[in-house]
Amino acid sequence: MSNNNKSLIFILTLMILALFSAGAASAGEKITLLLDWFVNPDHAPIIVAQEMGYFADQGLDVEITAPANPNDPPKLVAAGKADLAVSYQQQHHLQVAEGLPLVRIATLVATPLNALVVMADSDIKTLADLKGKTVGYSVGGFETVLLKIMLESAGLTIDDVKLVNVNFSLSPSLLSKKVDAVIGAFRNFELNQMDIEGHPGRAFFVEEYGVPAYDELIIVANSSKAGKAKLRKFVNALERGVQYLVNHPQESWKLFIKHHKDLDDELNKRAWADTLSRFALRPGALDRNRYSRFAGFLQQQGLVKDIPSMDTLAVELQ
Repeated sequence: MSNNNKSLIFILTLMILALFSAGAASAGEKITLLLDWFVNPDHAPIIVAQEMGYFADQGLDVEITAPANPNDPPKLVAAGKADLAVSYQQQHHLQVAEGLPLVRIATLVATPLNALVVMADSDIKTLADLKGKTVGYSVGGFETVLLKIMLESAGLTIDDVKLVNVNFSLSPSLLSKKVDAVIGAFRNFELNQMDIEGHPGRAFFVEEYGVPAYDELIIVANSSKAGKAKLRKFVNALERGVQYLVNHPQESWKLFIKHHKDLDDELNKRAWADTLSRFALRPGALDRNRYSRFAGFLQQQGLVKDIPSMDTLAVELQ
């Protein structure tokens, strides 16, 4: 074989290898992420990280999916059907107590969003004014515990109010006067929705009335897979998403609605602005004492029997 032919074969081989490597790199390592609900401003750091290419920079191909049933995502992760799920800290504690192999690897929203909401023009000016009133809720258990603790701070008990399950019709139940107050309303959404409709509300924030602070939205993985390098890469990209988001909120909003035109409305714009300060700036960081304190609170309130070791509940990936 001539030297020219050998050189040609060598060059072609290099080109084929280069094309193969480029294709493999562009594909990225697959990660499936299940949201807790349809896309909304609470998910802003995830969407921004995706749109800015931060996941791709980490060599990841992240598939973001909204669930048909919001109760399913953590269970699917526990069953090995997905890599990650957006969940809630209180829900996570309960599911780990039930034996699901789940562990928190990152925080999305680092403060409670839950609040007790009344009409701004109602005669309920303090929590003590709730005596004899009707309070609506969506999901029993944690929401009713929140209400119980808040009432106790005002010298009342749960028996001093009438509870009504309004499912997820919180602000409509207030506006129609079906109830006098609702517990479990998200302060960044319900308050804005009520104000837009011309009936502003007043919120009592759970963490100011005896409930220990907690993370509202977290990201969970299967405990057996928490050591995978791709999960640390995901958290790294998520942190870049948060940094860009807080530095460039308006540009980030444009990225957010780029593929979600249906969210370009007054409610979501307001919710976006109200949620910016609540995102975890260091999503992978873990405050072990804070998680232990909240676990103790849930145990004290009878929502969990035992407190698991921290390593089975939440981790800071290395």
